[in-house]
Amino acid sequence: MRGASNESLAKAQEALASAAVTEGLGAELFSVARLLDSTGALRRALTDPARSRDQRTALVQQLFGGKISAQAQEILTIAVAGRWVSGRDLGNALDQLSVEAEVAFADSGRKLDDVEDELFRLDRIVAAERGLSDKLSDRNIPVAARQELLAGLLRGKADPVTVRLAERAVDGRGRSFAGSLRSYQVAAAARRNASIATVRVATALSEAERTRLATALGRQYGRDIQLNVIVDPNVIGGVRVDIGDEVIDATIAARLDEAQRRIAG
Repeated sequence: MRGASNESLAKAQEALASAAVTEGLGAELFSVARLLDSTGALRRALTDPARSRDQRTALVQQLFGGKISAQAQEILTIAVAGRWVSGRDLGNALDQLSVEAEVAFADSGRKLDDVEDELFRLDRIVAAERGLSDKLSDRNIPVAARQELLAGLLRGKADPVTVRLAERAVDGRGRSFAGSLRSYQVAAAARRNASIATVRVATALSEAERTRLATALGRQYGRDIQLNVIVDPNVIGGVRVDIGDEVIDATIAARLDEAQRRIAG
């Protein structure tokens, strides 16, 4: 998002941060985002700069009063009171806020670490199971059927927040399942003021090795680092670390490639 949309999102995030988040808040905000996706007239009415702030917030009361929780209505009212560069930005903001609400609820129950780990493991399972990945991404299969498939896989094995986020990733709002899952992991890390490092190694790291690597990366980047470790047989010795757009490649293969370039150059 740009300019005014970013500022409006920030104000809504402040309201969310000061709220005692309930379990259903994330689902409510996401349902409003989906409603805006499907109802262009409503989306335009709530973001039309020609309408006054009071007119837009009164419309929220008229349409949503008594139909969503007071908490969800307050956050929606603050969002609608802001200015949005694009009508689509409001729906995208509510989607993001819905994820942040789920993450905040998990954090309040001291389940955030579990949710982060479960999202990462689900991402790896789906990536490894081509048949499952194809089914979850098949737009010819109704969303509800794909969500039930995923719920059956996770039922009794994952935190309810993880299940809700996974079902939401199936819906996607135009994003891929994998892309949605990874954005949720980033939101969970951001809740702890941390960054995610995807670490690829040839063999599993011990807990002591994970701790040393996370500590070293934390010193280098000046913030906490959440490690997502992937055992990759294509890695020949050493370790490859991806943090956002940055790559630290200390594998043997990378060193050999560098040596070959120097010889050739």
